[in-house]
Amino acid sequence: MKRYAAEFFGTFWLVLGGCGSAVLAAAIPGVGIGLHGVSLAFGLTVLTMAFAIGHISGCHLNPAVSVGLWVGGRFPGKQLLPYIIAQIAGGLLAGGVLLLIASGKPGFDISAGFALNGYAEHSPGGYSMVAALVTEVVMTAMFLLVIMGATDARAPKGFAPIAIGLCLTLIHLISIPVTNTSVNPARSTGVALYAGGWAVEQLWLFWVAPVVGAVIGAAVYNFLASAED
Repeated sequence: MKRYAAEFFGTFWLVLGGCGSAVLAAAIPGVGIGLHGVSLAFGLTVLTMAFAIGHISGCHLNPAVSVGLWVGGRFPGKQLLPYIIAQIAGGLLAGGVLLLIASGKPGFDISAGFALNGYAEHSPGGYSMVAALVTEVVMTAMFLLVIMGATDARAPKGFAPIAIGLCLTLIHLISIPVTNTSVNPARSTGVALYAGGWAVEQLWLFWVAPVVGAVIGAAVYNFLASAED
């Protein structure tokens, strides 16, 4: 149960820190952190939690990561569903806390400013559904490749959280204009269910694409690792 609790609080921190930076701090006139700051914030949430709870739960914080690690032989299947439930619950609590804070500002519009993931007319840059699908698959695949490589027993010890956090930062720098960056179904669900409407209608892509990408990334890493062996 402590592992599940760690995933709950870790995912809570990821969604609150990452989405919170986008909702509360990205566009403040004169001092807004913008795309670069939001990208860094997401990376920092994973980096800090990896050091804090990595030794307890592995610090997945992401259903796609859990699925990918299971497919890659790094995670037992019997823990997969409880991990995913804990991650979604943590994301939803963070979304609720963020909504409570953000709605304290007059004129707040949840459908337009709640770090929602979307495609087509709801993509920050107007990118199509196909572009969004490809982006989320490829970004999540690379994320899993980095995660599995950085946590391999043969990798340098103690640096995995840094590599993984910086990888997530880079992913956001690339893909925020396309989908607002998901690569994490719990992150997308944690805010979409409060917004409803189009955010929920498009949520399927931000479950399917990250999971498919995670499976691909795990398979690619295992191929590379077995070739080295």
